[in-house]
Amino acid sequence: MELKIKQTIERVASELFDISIDVATDIPEEKFGDVASNIALQLTKQVRKQPREIAELIAKNLQQEDSVQDVSVAGPGFINIRFRDEYLLSLVDSEPPKPLIGKKVLVEYSDPNPFKPLHAGHLYTTLVGDVLARMVESAGAETIRLNFGGDVGMHVGKTMWAILNKLGGEDVQAVKDLQIDSLGVWMGERYVEGNNAYEDNETARDEIRTVNKRVYQIHKENDHNSAFAQIYWYLRDQSYEFFKKLYSELQVVPFDRFIPESEVSEPGLQAVRKHIGSVFENSNGAVVFNGEVYGFHTRVFINNEGLPTYEAKDVGLSLLKWNEYHADQSIIITANEQAQYMQVVMKALEQFAPEASKTTRHLTHGVVKLSGGVKMSSRKGNILSAFDILQAARDVAGSSASEDTVLAAVKYALLKNRIGGDIIYDPNDSIALEGNSGPYLQYAHARACSILLKVEDYSNLKSKKSNLEVGERTLVRKLAQFSDVVELATAELAPHHICTYLYELAQEFNRFYEQNKVIGDARQEIRLALVKQYKETLKNGLNLLGIHAPEKM
Repeated sequence: MELKIKQTIERVASELFDISIDVATDIPEEKFGDVASNIALQLTKQVRKQPREIAELIAKNLQQEDSVQDVSVAGPGFINIRFRDEYLLSLVDSEPPKPLIGKKVLVEYSDPNPFKPLHAGHLYTTLVGDVLARMVESAGAETIRLNFGGDVGMHVGKTMWAILNKLGGEDVQAVKDLQIDSLGVWMGERYVEGNNAYEDNETARDEIRTVNKRVYQIHKENDHNSAFAQIYWYLRDQSYEFFKKLYSELQVVPFDRFIPESEVSEPGLQAVRKHIGSVFENSNGAVVFNGEVYGFHTRVFINNEGLPTYEAKDVGLSLLKWNEYHADQSIIITANEQAQYMQVVMKALEQFAPEASKTTRHLTHGVVKLSGGVKMSSRKGNILSAFDILQAARDVAGSSASEDTVLAAVKYALLKNRIGGDIIYDPNDSIALEGNSGPYLQYAHARACSILLKVEDYSNLKSKKSNLEVGERTLVRKLAQFSDVVELATAELAPHHICTYLYELAQEFNRFYEQNKVIGDARQEIRLALVKQYKETLKNGLNLLGIHAPEKM
């Protein structure tokens, strides 16, 4: 609704004044119109006319549009536009635009590391990434979901060292015979032990470094036969099974590909070494990128033991993505603490693989905490895990709540916040059937379904062209904004816009239903059609958020 008239105003301004401008519009209180614009004030200096005069010229032209019922000029030159009822109804009935048809988009998210705990940040990136992928896919893009995880690196060395200590040696069968509830959680505990030993004990530190090198060696030699290698490969596979179990519980769309760090380590090393002297430089036995030249900081890409750092692995990953997919856009979501790190990696990559760099879009998020404060530290073991968040919601919801309701509570509570800031998760607020929550929106959908079930057949109901009454028009006006909201959320990669809209829509419907009789009224057919369109819009929005829309609660 708003985006289409925005384009129309820009066209009119171009025809009248031979000027190109990005028109500012907004949605005012309904009594003033459906869309408002201050374009006349924007154009005053360029056109050298009084804003009121400019506004009246634009308004006269807009009045000729078939979609427009009335255009008025207020104050010094604000333009208020009111649409015809038929046009609003047509927007409600129309399919959302697909601006990304013909585009290929990679979305990389979740990125948990095998051999390490799954914390609340992994839960957040999994849920947000799933929605970002749903959004770009809904917009018509060929969407490829990627998951990148560290199956090599010091964290693996720490965990493997602690496991071997726990078992008293390289006993393959003992690992397979472990009688524990969750091998993933058990490995997370071993990581904490290994990390503490690495920090506190010099002998252990040297042993862990040796184990770390052995992990790289079994990849280099493709060793699957030694006892050490068998333990490693078994536990790596179990880690991925552990992740898949969580993804199944979260009801996210399956990933198209899991990319382990071991797959990109060697290509990353080769790429860095190839550009020593032109992009990278030797420094005290290591290889670094001098970021100060570009206003960033210097980072190590190959350490003094000849092993690739995270930086080199991310170079290898970016090259893999570009060489294998040649996507129009590659979206990555990580924690805020990696913002500067990724800037340096992308700047280094830009020097020798600009295509891979310029198509990358990096989003960052803050820390997820439970209300009351739980600080995450996977190294010390006092983490807020992904399962802690889910269990907190289950505890508050009680045994009578379905898993769909629990997931709706958690997903919506995380998604309704703008990506970037810290999130305080309050399980009581998230599970409430009143207020801005996922279960509230599920109940709103179920309520609409129950209204429609009062008639024998509502499948063919359509909102025919009609003069709308005040309450009807208010609801239609809100419904007509859905496509714009989805388009904005997709362009900005900002799911919170959809959350805000769905909550406002549900509130608008509640007011409509309280003030306008539906069943048994002379206008039953048109009003039932609006209930149906409301239900479908709510369901479509919840689907984009990965939330089940139940017909009963």
